[in-house]
Amino acid sequence: MFHRTERLFLRPAFPEDWKAVFHAIASDTILRNLASAPMPYTAEEARRFVARPQDPWVPHFLVTLPDEGPIGSVALSYDEATNLVQLGYWIAQDHWGKGYASEAARSVVAIARAIGHRRITASHFVDNPASGRVLRKIGFRPTGAIQPGYSLARGGYDPVVRYEMSLADCDDEAAGTIPAMIAA
Repeated sequence: MFHRTERLFLRPAFPEDWKAVFHAIASDTILRNLASAPMPYTAEEARRFVARPQDPWVPHFLVTLPDEGPIGSVALSYDEATNLVQLGYWIAQDHWGKGYASEAARSVVAIARAIGHRRITASHFVDNPASGRVLRKIGFRPTGAIQPGYSLARGGYDPVVRYEMSLADCDDEAAGTIPAMIAA
């Protein structure tokens, strides 16, 4: 599946993307805010990341800029702890503060709605409030729960703030639109 936004192109990862992913994610600041990425992040981890199979129910994408290539990732995943679908994302540190995380995440929320999800969740570590601003900007609501969240890079559990979004009552403006989505 592919998706174009105003400034970004969301697409599946290809094997040759591993170097771009490796360089984009290699910041300790990014890694410590992800659940399953180890620190240090190795070339082999990047190769595994780009080789992950796609699941049409919980797709994952590289976030790319035209003429620049991959600058991050955005995905849906199945959260076994809550039995719900969860949104996750990361953007290379050089591209922070430009609205790319919000733009990419909003698009994946629209995709989630289009493929039939009725509710999705998200979370961020308490010490990463910028991610919370992204989530609130695209329409997620805090649940009021602060719970332990696992991070491989942190080597354990730290508190995360939980969010949710009901896609059943979500209007098109909050969830984005999907006219540029092309099924692969």
